[in-house]
Amino acid sequence: MAKKGSTVFVCQECGYESSKWMGQCICGAWNTMVEEKIAEVKDGDKRRRASAKESPSGGVKAGKPSKLLEISSGEKGRLDTGIGELNRVLGGGLVLGSLTLISGEPGIGKSTIIIQAAANIASREGVVLYVSGEESENQIKIRADRVCRGLSDNLFILAETNMENIAAVCEELKPVFLIIDSIQTMYTADLDSAPGSVSQVRGCGNELMRIGKVKNIPVFIVAHVTKTGDLAGPRIVEHMVDCVLSFTGDRSHEMRILRAQKNRFGTTSEIGAFEMSEEGLLEIENLSGTLLEEMDENSEGAIATAVYEGTRPLVLEVQALTSPTNIGFARRTSIGIDNSRLNMIIAVLEKKMGLSLMNQDVYVNIVGGIKPEGTYTDLAVALAVYSSYRGKALGSRTLVLGEIGLTGDLRAVQNGEKILREAARLGFERVILPIKNAEKLAKPLVDINKERGESNMKRVELTGMKNIREVQRMFTP
Repeated sequence: MAKKGSTVFVCQECGYESSKWMGQCICGAWNTMVEEKIAEVKDGDKRRRASAKESPSGGVKAGKPSKLLEISSGEKGRLDTGIGELNRVLGGGLVLGSLTLISGEPGIGKSTIIIQAAANIASREGVVLYVSGEESENQIKIRADRVCRGLSDNLFILAETNMENIAAVCEELKPVFLIIDSIQTMYTADLDSAPGSVSQVRGCGNELMRIGKVKNIPVFIVAHVTKTGDLAGPRIVEHMVDCVLSFTGDRSHEMRILRAQKNRFGTTSEIGAFEMSEEGLLEIENLSGTLLEEMDENSEGAIATAVYEGTRPLVLEVQALTSPTNIGFARRTSIGIDNSRLNMIIAVLEKKMGLSLMNQDVYVNIVGGIKPEGTYTDLAVALAVYSSYRGKALGSRTLVLGEIGLTGDLRAVQNGEKILREAARLGFERVILPIKNAEKLAKPLVDINKERGESNMKRVELTGMKNIREVQRMFTP
């Protein structure tokens, strides 16, 4: 234990503490050790903190075990944020006593979606406290007037950075929802280091966790990101919170994507789609249609594919371009899919189909900035590369999905029926997929075609593929 008035050296990348300065931290970062003083904790403060210890459930004394069957579930007590896409990513709403960390690049829309959610909860549930350490109360009011349809008397704004003062205000107002914008601007008087340092971020995070768990208040924490897009501060904050949300998107485009990187109360495969406008963030209800609206009818290298994100199918456009290389080695560039996965697909095309891509630069892009998980898009990427290389178009009314193995065989994907129904809703006429999926979906396809009718819509047909060698047959008129 450090003595009174002693100092430690803390790595600003990983939070590692050392009694002596080191040029390189154990995490591999150079020149990141900063000296910080250890503040003395008075005996009165120790007694006060010891007496303040409570159970996160609020009703059971600390240290006394409870029967799991007798504990009421918090699933029914979720707070509705009033934003459907945000509720979807959170798993159905905000869980009482949970800590949610949201990050994203500056100007991406973090503060916008938070003030919209705060206004909705304040008008329905009760007192909401918005604590800002970056903006004044007037600045927040200007944004709220622009993006919120109506403001409630229960929405309170506090421009403060001291955690002790924030805790005192929470004790007085007893809010049902607490927002901290941002954690890097907060500090506690127990530490002598500057706001934003590893020690301060960690200490303020612990205090917010105590407030949220003891008072059963959901807490929203805004965090800065580094130039590489990672969360700034020690990784311990990510482990401490219950949910980590990431806001992504190109500031030059209107679409914003919200994804959960960690969620203790729901899945991490859900995404929320928003459109940035003058009135704030608007939910995109038909995301698949939005992503496909600019797809050309007979464009070479453009293939429609589908993935299953959380609880809904999502139709995407995959674009590929092959071009003779002008340098000593061919370039492989991908946006939206793993580059190593692209290299594997190219190797399969060369080995199993005889395509000569050694002297071809290959570029692959998922339109809309979506980064789908899983292997649903393997076959679509392969057909897009083949389409660009051969100069043949597959057509925008054809949907392609399936996983490619190293042997060139195609493997079935899950949730095929739900994807097929989404394809029928969007007007696709043909679906190319692994043969095993086609066999299982033969009967559901009959029902789907009956539901669509034949008066004003064409029937959907399935084309099953056994291996990658059959790609050439897909482009035959």
